[in-house]
Amino acid sequence: MAFSECFGCLGVLCLAFSATSVNAGDPAPASEFAPTIPNKTPPPGPAPEGMVWIPGGEFSMGSQVPSEEVCTKATMNAVNDAQPIHRVYVDGFWMDKNDVSNEEFARFVAATGYVTIAERTPTKEEFPTAPPENLVAGSMVFTTTPQPIWLHDYTQWWRYVHGANWRHPTGPGSNLRGKEHFPVVQVAYADAAAYAKWAGKRLPTEAEWEFAARGGLSGKNYAWGNEYKPGGKFMANTWQGEFPVKDTGEDGFAGIAPEGQFPPNGYGLHDMAGNVWQWCSDWYRPDYSSQLAPTGGVTRNPQGPPSSQSPGDPQPQRVERGGSFLCTDQYCTRYLMGTRGKGDIDTGCNNLGFRCVKTAPAREAGKGKPSL
Repeated sequence: MAFSECFGCLGVLCLAFSATSVNAGDPAPASEFAPTIPNKTPPPGPAPEGMVWIPGGEFSMGSQVPSEEVCTKATMNAVNDAQPIHRVYVDGFWMDKNDVSNEEFARFVAATGYVTIAERTPTKEEFPTAPPENLVAGSMVFTTTPQPIWLHDYTQWWRYVHGANWRHPTGPGSNLRGKEHFPVVQVAYADAAAYAKWAGKRLPTEAEWEFAARGGLSGKNYAWGNEYKPGGKFMANTWQGEFPVKDTGEDGFAGIAPEGQFPPNGYGLHDMAGNVWQWCSDWYRPDYSSQLAPTGGVTRNPQGPPSSQSPGDPQPQRVERGGSFLCTDQYCTRYLMGTRGKGDIDTGCNNLGFRCVKTAPAREAGKGKPSL
């Protein structure tokens, strides 16, 4: 694929396009969701620093928010790749309370000398048809538009910026001073996986991520319930104002927020909706839910499909979850629980980060069977 074409794909990946429009106070959608059945087995020991225990168990996975007659062309049928609802079981695991921060990622880089993909100069071998002027290290950056626009062409607000990387999230003129506790962004999948390995952790599967994000609830629109602003209170960092002209920051933040600024979900996890997208380990296929549902019963610890496939996009892609500060009911409402995003594995952008999980130690022989 030509490097210039890649730029367009990158914007798609980071914003993960379409989603259903749901307004504050909307009633719960008609549901095929069954109750979540958490494991009763206690944690295997003290929590690792900065992590919480996710008990695992059986739950209904997917999204059933209606999409007809409430969507623009850009957001139509956004939940199709998260349907049908299907039952899944995951083992218990530890999960980071927050997304990995700039400070934490800096410690990793200092210890290992790791160079992220956005910091590496693209080569002619990798992109043989790219003009030489495009072979410059950088990454995708969201840019507001001066006036309202028709939301049919995401390249109007995404651009490839030379010198943009995790140290300079929006380009060479930006830095991390005073942002040590903001989530690290501009990390491609390989960068996130390298950090997780160094930390003795791993990236979550999509099923683990959704089980954790639901916080013990079943079939709710959001990680906290069915109302977008319960009691008039913002519960996540998303976009207010006209997109993509100006984020008015009514939720307290215009742009990325520091970690932990909104209430945690039922498992003690912050920012499982909005702020920054989060990488998952699964390859992306839009029909993966459909592949699992016909098996009947409960799928145990799904790891995702063996490879990625996305019609019209030949690039290898992994799942992203949670939405970001750019999500809005005008264009991208992927903060809705159960909805899915996707990203080229060699791509970072300034609204994409990650958090890690840690597999629980094997239990004594004869005690490993989950208690439901």
